[in-house]
Amino acid sequence: MTEQVFTYAAPALKFGRGASTELAHDLGQLGARRVLLVTDAGVAATGHPARIAERLGAAGFDVTTYDQVHVEPTDASLEHAIAAARDAGPFDAIIAVGGGSSIDTAKAVNLLTTNPGELMDYLNAPIGKARAPEQPLLPLVAVPTTTGTGSESTTICVLDVLALQVKTGISHPALRPRLAVVDPDLTMTQPAAVTAAAGMDILCHALESWTARWYADFEAKAPEQRVPYCGANPVADMWASKALTLLAGSFRDAVRDGGDPHAREQMALAATFAGLGFGNAGVHIPHACAYPIAGRVRDFHPEGYPGQEPIVPHGMAVALTAPAAFAFTFDADPDRHLAAARMLDPTGRTEGPDALPSVLRTLMHDIGLPNGLAAVGYGAADVEELVAGALAQQRLLATAPKAVGEADLAQVFRESLELW
Repeated sequence: MTEQVFTYAAPALKFGRGASTELAHDLGQLGARRVLLVTDAGVAATGHPARIAERLGAAGFDVTTYDQVHVEPTDASLEHAIAAARDAGPFDAIIAVGGGSSIDTAKAVNLLTTNPGELMDYLNAPIGKARAPEQPLLPLVAVPTTTGTGSESTTICVLDVLALQVKTGISHPALRPRLAVVDPDLTMTQPAAVTAAAGMDILCHALESWTARWYADFEAKAPEQRVPYCGANPVADMWASKALTLLAGSFRDAVRDGGDPHAREQMALAATFAGLGFGNAGVHIPHACAYPIAGRVRDFHPEGYPGQEPIVPHGMAVALTAPAAFAFTFDADPDRHLAAARMLDPTGRTEGPDALPSVLRTLMHDIGLPNGLAAVGYGAADVEELVAGALAQQRLLATAPKAVGEADLAQVFRESLELW
């Protein structure tokens, strides 16, 4: 028997220019007085977290700021943040101000300051034990300053496990923020290269949830077996398709002119809508492939990202295999793939398995992304290890619209070494 039920959940949402100036009211509604503000050094340098903390302090809140979030969090960086929060707490609420790195770090801090055990206990199997929280978490308010990750809407916390050179995560409905406050004004300081990489994350969130395995094609589950990623469904489709339409009209403009308020607002809406879609439908092959790409990076230093350590930003890592991945999944549902291509480029090619990959390659070229995996330091000799890392992401691959094996992933990685 196949599944007949899909689920949908989302945080409360406040969207609009200046929305972040109302955080004192929002936190007051949650009954909070002692607040931990989580951010990173790059976002702190914009002044946004300090202004938010100052407003909260003036409204009578006791605010402690942790500004040492690691861009692309690791198990070590999360453990540092958790220890710092334990030392400074207890708190009534947590507010994350920043991109996905800050929001994901705040999720881990929230989990491990309210529940027993160690970080590895909660990581997704088979890397961790996939332990479920036993105690309620604190209210988490997510204030994104980048347009991309959708972490403000999701139940996922993503990190690199350094010793294993693999990216994995924690997934549980309790991690979802209580409130997402999306203020497009906070994204105006985002560098063009960050806008490009993060925007590709929005795009792949929407495309992967749009093309995911249909919820009714899964085997039927008992109520306690249902997970946040339930496959493509009518509600998630609505958000994903709207996100794709918004991206078609704003992505290139936002990269070209970061000071364009209309483009920034449209990108923020697209990120929010895509998050509301994939946070329930799920993502699949490009995200599974992105984990080892980011986790095994050797010496790539992208423009626009602070710090001396090599990283492949998450959105970039996801995008690099997207054209090949969607060429592979085309025959699972040609109509959906062609519809996505038309939404992104109404005047472009709309037939055949290369329609959507061609749209993606053109867009990636236009916004200045690297020309494939070779440009970020990988070669043919790395394919076997990259495949092994992607195969470990069975939670994501299970959402793909067709079965994905070792040979299929090897083909995707080889075709992604050079994109144009």
